Amino acid sequence: MSVWEQIYTAHLTIGGSQITWREIIGNGFGMASAIGGMRRKVWAWPVGIVGNVLLFTVFAGLVFGMDDRAPMLGQAGRQIFFIVTSLYGWYVWRESKNKGSTGEAVIPHWASAQQRLGYVIAWGAGVVVMHWVFEIIGAGWPAPWWYFWCDAWIFVGSLLATYAMARGWNDFWLMWLAVDLVGVPELIYAKYYPSAALYALYALLVAYGFTQWLRASRSRDVAAREMEAS
Repeated sequence: MSVWEQIYTAHLTIGGSQITWREIIGNGFGMASAIGGMRRKVWAWPVGIVGNVLLFTVFAGLVFGMDDRAPMLGQAGRQIFFIVTSLYGWYVWRESKNKGSTGEAVIPHWASAQQRLGYVIAWGAGVVVMHWVFEIIGAGWPAPWWYFWCDAWIFVGSLLATYAMARGWNDFWLMWLAVDLVGVPELIYAKYYPSAALYALYALLVAYGFTQWLRASRSRDVAAREMEAS
C-alpha cells in the first residue's frame, strides 16, 4: 500500500463501523468555519474550503475505488461549488472589512422582499433542474426514488445559503436549517454517521447563530433610527 493510500484509508473503528480521519477532520474544519461565520470572521471562508476539499474525497470515495460505502455524488459535487462560492464570500467579507468603518466583515441584515422572492424561485427551479441532472448522471448504486430529490434540495439549498452568508443575510441561517432537515436523514441512510452527527450539531449551532445575527441586525436598525431621529 502506498503512502497516499495509507493516508486516504486511515480510519477509526467505532461500533463496528470504519470512519476515516478525512471525514472526521473535514467535518471539524466545517464546524470551525460555521463558528467563524457566526462571529463574522473572514477566516471562516478559507477554513471552510479546507473542509470542503477533504469532504469531497469522502463523498466521492467509491469513485476512487477506496470506499465501500455508496458514493454521494450530489454531496461530493456541492463541495466543489462550495469552494467557488466560498472564494466569492471570502473576497466580499475581506473587502467589506477593509472598507468598513466598524472593522466588521459583514453587517447582518434581512434580505429584501424582492431578494427573498428571488432565492425562493431559484431554489425551487434549481431543485427541479438538479434532480433531472442527478438522474441522468446516476448515483452509482441502486438509489431509492427519493434520493435524487433530496440530493437536489441539499445541493441547491447549500449553494444559496453560502451565497446568502456572503451577502450578510440573516436568511442564510434558516436556509441551513432547511438543508439539515433533509441532509441528516439522508446521511444516516447512506451510513455517513460522523457527517450526520455533525450536521445535527450544525443545526444547534445554526439556531444559536441565527439569534446572534438577529440581535446584531436589530442593534443596527436601532442605531440607524437613532441617527435619523437626531
